[in-house]
Amino acid sequence: MAVSNERIAAVFDEIGDLLEIAGANPFRVRAYRNAARTLRSSGVDMAEAVAAAGAVPHLPGIGHDLAEKAAEIVRTGHCAALDDLHAQLPATIVELLKLPGLGPKRVKKLHDALGVRSVEDLRRAAASGRIHDLAGFGDTAEERILAAIAARAGATERFRLDMVAPVAGELAAWLRAEPGVTRVEIAGSFRRANETVGDLDILVTGIPGCRVMERFTHYRDVAEIVESGPTRSTVRLDSGLQVDLRLVPEESYGAALAYFTGSKAHNILVRRLGQERGLKINEYGVFRDDRRIGGDSEESVYAAVGLPWIPPELREDRGEIDAARAGRLPRLVELSDIRGDLHVHTRATDGRESIRDMALAARDAGLEYVAITDHSRHLAVAHGLDERRLAAQGDEIDRLNAEGLGIAILKGIEVDILEDGALDLPDEALGRLDLVVAAVHSHFELPRDTQTARILRAMDHPHFTILAHPSGRRLPDRAPFDVDLEAVIRHAARRGCFLELNAQPERLDLTDTWCRAAKEHGVRVAIDSDAHSGAGFGVLAYGIGQARRGWLGRDDVLNARGLRELRPLLRALSGER
Repeated sequence: MAVSNERIAAVFDEIGDLLEIAGANPFRVRAYRNAARTLRSSGVDMAEAVAAAGAVPHLPGIGHDLAEKAAEIVRTGHCAALDDLHAQLPATIVELLKLPGLGPKRVKKLHDALGVRSVEDLRRAAASGRIHDLAGFGDTAEERILAAIAARAGATERFRLDMVAPVAGELAAWLRAEPGVTRVEIAGSFRRANETVGDLDILVTGIPGCRVMERFTHYRDVAEIVESGPTRSTVRLDSGLQVDLRLVPEESYGAALAYFTGSKAHNILVRRLGQERGLKINEYGVFRDDRRIGGDSEESVYAAVGLPWIPPELREDRGEIDAARAGRLPRLVELSDIRGDLHVHTRATDGRESIRDMALAARDAGLEYVAITDHSRHLAVAHGLDERRLAAQGDEIDRLNAEGLGIAILKGIEVDILEDGALDLPDEALGRLDLVVAAVHSHFELPRDTQTARILRAMDHPHFTILAHPSGRRLPDRAPFDVDLEAVIRHAARRGCFLELNAQPERLDLTDTWCRAAKEHGVRVAIDSDAHSGAGFGVLAYGIGQARRGWLGRDDVLNARGLRELRPLLRALSGER
């Protein structure tokens, strides 16, 4: 069976995690993680390339050593480097990384300080109160660890959206290639753009006798056939992801798509509206008595209960039925609305490409402008910029803009918010920029009131523009720090500054509910890629999905504005720029 890019990336991610736990060089750790990110965003199928050329093609950030390892995984399905790490570290330690809030750094600290080697070791350490005294943990972290362990005991594994998306795309293409298949649609939480997915639901239609079920069970990454039948089959992939395929008749397609898209709570409300009209609504159609009156399309299902079609991202029982009935459904933001990106890194800090290359990649992605926002000096691990290097970068941006690259490059910085709420660079340096993206990168363990006050003080700085990834979470290994986001949003409304929805799939921060809160307070949100390479602009699609779940329309999104409309908004914050 051919090996997918996702499987190679997953191996590289695991190697990076285990190397960090083992205390390896941070640059070596980062190389594996960067390679995994590149593989996920690449349009090149590694297995096909190796089969055709005998070697992995050149990709940015993947040198000779990692390319050889990728080829090894393609040819054998295994990686000797990962096997060696498994031999050095307890097998149970990998399970710790699956708990929310426990990344490799924390697992290493728990392992080194308390001898934690398994989830059970961790449970005992937390229950006996031995964790809260460790630097960077505290009482709240200890309580969250216990809650996460308890939740894990009764929960199925969930997968980040970016890990499922390539699989969903490949599977859909694989099924469409079967003669007789007429339609293929991914349903479930994936279609609703949930940030994590428990399993994958796929619907197909086809002519009688088409052998789509047989083709499905022969997909290259199938590890186990759980169930196989003429109209429904279930498989488990190598990654552990379960996939259900249903073959439905054309006349039931819309009803089945609505039913299997969910959410369950939303479907219950729609069925209840149907019952009030004497209708029966299920996955087979809309019926009055025994007569089918709808179900071939989703629109026909909603029309039967007096509603317009409701976008999948809104189907969560959060007021969408009442809004639809009152004609108040928002026109949700679309990827084509995005005019620029206001959070991008280059190789001056922890990115992998030059300013010119990032600008050209942004232009090729269809953007009108891009802001270069490398890290500030406090983030030493990223070789952050001091005042002198930032000024030199500004001069380079001026030269590139003078060349006329077909895209405007804005001067920015991702400046650290220090523990006391001060910003990491002097006012004089920040005042020369077009925008200042400020972020918390340290002291995540501060108490709620202290953390909130720290961020509010930073927002009062005259050069503050956007609060980056406001809760600091990383899926699935770092929980959000404890902060009163309601207070932050209210303060942003008073101050007139902006919040970021970081589109990196491991962040998707703001969450959908906080996006909606920002909208309700009139706070505009910047949907940014946080790209570290030219391929990184592709993640904007994940940010759009999250924004749509948060009911955001074009007018709610800062960078859905053209540059002529954006510049006055940026200048208005300080009255100087």
